Amino acid sequence: MSERSTAPARVSVPQVLRVLDQQPRVRDFLATAHAEGRLSHAYLFLGAPGSGMLDGAYALAKLVVCPNGGDGSCDECIRVSHRTHPDVHYLKPGSATGYLVDQIRKLIDDVSLAPVRGSGKVYIIDNAGLLRSASANALLKTIEEPPAGVYFVLIARSAAAVLPTIVSRCQQVPFRIVAQDAAEKEVEILSGIGGTDARIALAVAGTPERAAEFLASADRRQVRRVVVRTMGELADDDSWDVLLGAKAILDAVESPLEQYRKSQEDSLKEHADYLTSAAMKQLEQTNKRELTAKERSGIMEAFSAAESLLRDVLVRREGVAEPIVNEDVADVVDRMAEYATSEAVLRALSCISQAADDLSHNVTPQLVLETMLLSVKEALTCPPSFR
Repeated sequence: MSERSTAPARVSVPQVLRVLDQQPRVRDFLATAHAEGRLSHAYLFLGAPGSGMLDGAYALAKLVVCPNGGDGSCDECIRVSHRTHPDVHYLKPGSATGYLVDQIRKLIDDVSLAPVRGSGKVYIIDNAGLLRSASANALLKTIEEPPAGVYFVLIARSAAAVLPTIVSRCQQVPFRIVAQDAAEKEVEILSGIGGTDARIALAVAGTPERAAEFLASADRRQVRRVVVRTMGELADDDSWDVLLGAKAILDAVESPLEQYRKSQEDSLKEHADYLTSAAMKQLEQTNKRELTAKERSGIMEAFSAAESLLRDVLVRREGVAEPIVNEDVADVVDRMAEYATSEAVLRALSCISQAADDLSHNVTPQLVLETMLLSVKEALTCPPSFR
């Protein structure tokens, strides 16, 4: 996709691509390719979290399976929206360190099968940078020469994060960072909620679509409140209090997962009578991975909430002439800005980045949260030592 890739005026944009209105170049590029019947068999969507790449991938999937040119209202499009379409597959790393070779082998086996409902199939591969050598090599030939009607959409932060052999087989589509004002307006359109709440939701969740989901979830908003309270009390807490704060955050993250865990257990009981023991074990492992992924996603949102709060403290410390994001807890921001230097806040932000990295490397969530909060407390309240 070149810098000048735009759709000619005569090309109408399918309704399903309107989700990319904040990415007009990408929207028009895909609209033109679809109208001219030259969709690539493999795309590599590149951009920062929050730029709408996953939404774009599902929009492209609707174009492929929709019999009406991407109307967004037919049964096929609705199934894609609900993530229940049998010909649209979403993959994410099977472990904290990357994709499992077995995951890719199953994908390759599935590619050879005919579509269940239509004439096309789409495979969305998130975090493509975690396709390591073994799993990537298994996928190369399939991406290069897939069967007719099979499409791949890989998602990554940058081409540099993806193995060159994979990059060379995909058409790159860069996503730009969405302007804050435009993103806030989109959140308000989707959720009916604007202003401070919309800004907070974007800071925590990333994209307008996910921000709207965040605003609709009392449990996720509660996690953010617990994080703010815990961060605001760090200066006065002793080590035991900090550990209790970590537990409170983890409890808030896991609270909404109890119902999900129960539904998994009920599903296992329903399948127990006709699945083999091996199939049951595989289903249990899949359920466990899904539950772990949801837990880690919740913790990452907690990290984002903490980062947003610290950035507001930095704005106060530096006297930047712009409103803070967390206006509803301005008293917490001001209190932290009174005792924490700008250098201390930057060190604390680094501690959160390290915690996110630890979580991605399979360190237990409880330990990650405890270590993160203790490190942030030290960074904010203890001056660095010089030798």
